Amino acid sequence: MTLETIIKTETKEDTSLDLPWRVIVLNDPVNLMNYVVMVFRKVLGFDENKATRHMREVHENGRSVVWSGNRERAENYAYQLQHWRLQTLLERDD
Repeated sequence: MTLETIIKTETKEDTSLDLPWRVIVLNDPVNLMNYVVMVFRKVLGFDENKATRHMREVHENGRSVVWSGNRERAENYAYQLQHWRLQTLLERDD
């Protein structure tokens, strides 16, 4: 009589990198409005109107979702915005 052992393995695919992520800019008392508009144009490629719209949203609502998409690119945008001294955070777009 032979004893056989059957090993069953399950793998779960990590899809957290595939989920959309949001780049959020928060209001701060330091940066001037025209500076924030300039940074949005340089980093995110916004035109003047779109950059101004997001700046106003940050100013009036305390935050603005400036970009949404894959995690790697979101991290890159967040890093660049932080480099320009904007308070930025990432969150999952569930």
